[in-house]
Amino acid sequence: MSVYLHDIPLPEAKSRLEEALQEAGLWRVLGTETIPLDEDALGRVLAEPVWARLSSPHYHAAAMDGFAVRAEETRGAMPTAPVTLTVGPQARYVDTGDPLPEGFNAVIMIEQVEPLDAEGGIAPDPRHPAAIRIRQAVTPWQHVRPLGEDIVATQLVLPAGQVLRPVDLGAIAAAGHSVVNVARRPRVAILPTGTELVPIGSEVKPGDILEYNSLVLAAQVRSWGGEATRFPITPDDFDALCARVREAAREHDLILLNAGSSAGSEDFSARVVEKLGKLLVHGVAVRPGHPVILGMIHREDGSQVPIIGVPGYPVSAALTGEIFVEPLLAKWLGRRPAEPERITARLTRKIVSPGGDDDYVRVAVGRVGEEMLAAPLSRGAGVITSLVRADGIMILPRGIQGAEAGDRVDVLLYRSRAELERTIFCIGSHDMTLDLMAQFLAGRGRRLASANVGSLGGLVALRRGEAHLAGSHLLDPETGEYNLSYIRRYLPGIPVRVVALVGRQQGLIVRKGNPKKIRDLEDLIRPDVRFVNRQRGAGTRVLLDYHLALRGIAREEILGYDEEEYTHLAVAAAVASGRADCGLGIAAAAHALDLDFIPLFEERYDLVIPQVYAASELLAPLFDLLSDKTFRDAVLALPGYNVDVMGTPIAEV
Repeated sequence: MSVYLHDIPLPEAKSRLEEALQEAGLWRVLGTETIPLDEDALGRVLAEPVWARLSSPHYHAAAMDGFAVRAEETRGAMPTAPVTLTVGPQARYVDTGDPLPEGFNAVIMIEQVEPLDAEGGIAPDPRHPAAIRIRQAVTPWQHVRPLGEDIVATQLVLPAGQVLRPVDLGAIAAAGHSVVNVARRPRVAILPTGTELVPIGSEVKPGDILEYNSLVLAAQVRSWGGEATRFPITPDDFDALCARVREAAREHDLILLNAGSSAGSEDFSARVVEKLGKLLVHGVAVRPGHPVILGMIHREDGSQVPIIGVPGYPVSAALTGEIFVEPLLAKWLGRRPAEPERITARLTRKIVSPGGDDDYVRVAVGRVGEEMLAAPLSRGAGVITSLVRADGIMILPRGIQGAEAGDRVDVLLYRSRAELERTIFCIGSHDMTLDLMAQFLAGRGRRLASANVGSLGGLVALRRGEAHLAGSHLLDPETGEYNLSYIRRYLPGIPVRVVALVGRQQGLIVRKGNPKKIRDLEDLIRPDVRFVNRQRGAGTRVLLDYHLALRGIAREEILGYDEEEYTHLAVAAAVASGRADCGLGIAAAAHALDLDFIPLFEERYDLVIPQVYAASELLAPLFDLLSDKTFRDAVLALPGYNVDVMGTPIAEV
């Protein structure tokens, strides 16, 4: 049986909420207010059309410094047959913006006249001559801004629903207004709940969860034109939650009750809504974000306020805001809902999707060659960084159970196309220097998007045309050389440039103080030592297997050999959490989590770059960076690295 009251399709859930709001008289602009026309009006939404009270300009204005004339009196003027006009009756000096004198209909630029004194010589002051000589005729209204050229009184300047931009403020002012009538900002209460939550900045202990969903939700509300109030954390207590919701309902237009929306023993949100009003929906067929609650709370005066029970997982919470809150605020403000740009991209790997849900898949997007690619990111509902890294959302509708690698998919963009065109896709082995590289490249007009799939996975991505470069450190057991034999095997017929990035130490990451007294790979076969490995195809895994073979150590003897992580930091996190006693990785990852490190091997980490991209303008800043002293010093500051080989050409394959 479903743990939710109902797990209904998204369109039906939205329809139920809309019907309830219509019955309550809330499916409309909530109210209006008149505010001064100043910079604080930026981003507000017009509640009514703006009609011009004043023409702009409201008189015939000179568009240039020069002399106002009658066009017909300049007729016949040529370089070989100049015409002379007397200042006063036939010509009058005007500055840009001056009213055009009565009876005049054109302006001659001051640079195109010869100022004459009373004797016919050149006048000392070009603005106050006795006469002017011209050598080119002008047409009526030349260099004149006629009355109403920009705005004519009574015309529509801006429609209702316009989100005011800086230029809109200028147009409204030019039309003769000093105040503007805008939609009242909806007031949104955000109520974080959960006994396990602690405020941002707290010292955390196991079991504590930093409460930051309310920060994200409040920022979303503000960016969408609302006013957000973040309430203090309410523990998992039914009566306390009821009291807090009643308090929020008194002064707010919408309540976001964060967490407690599932069906666990301490998930009270649905019961709170049922007690204080009407529960419309408990469970929506979207992923992530299943346990969404929609309802209406009854105020003491008989009016109602909508409430949305927002799931506690960060990604679910943020996407619930996009799916339900933004369209509702748009309705209340009288503007159109957000319409992100939609593009078509080629999917880089297979996605499996639950057939009964609308599946919101976060993707990184970039252009590689002639194709726009969409690379799926981590799908965990608690992985807030997946939204940080996401360039867009791919929505797989109900009834579709996934998509294959190479399929054309629609993506709703979070970033501009210009940003995507400046994105360098790096897929392959994880290395800490890539984060530094991303930081430095951002200052050079490039964005580095990296995916950690292991060295072999990076080479495969290059073969499929899914990346501009790959990080790789694959040791050939037969030659002792890095990468070249693998490149020949996996990238046949694709010319590539191999450039050294760093030399680095690999070794065993162990807990602080090394309580198990682990010293070398031989200790991995001890029954009291649990190991955590890198995934198949990772250069670190290849390195491990090579040295295990040299020592005659069987993989089956190692407890945890088949437990895999995709990055050095993930290996370090497994050790820090106690899930493993050790793992093979780099010194910088151990240092990052305050662990001990036992150095064992020196290796070279290379960048493998197809020649077609190596010579491109897109990657030029990356190559410049390899010789930049500031970048090199930043890499040297990481434990276990050297930059002696950085930028060295290894091979053209």
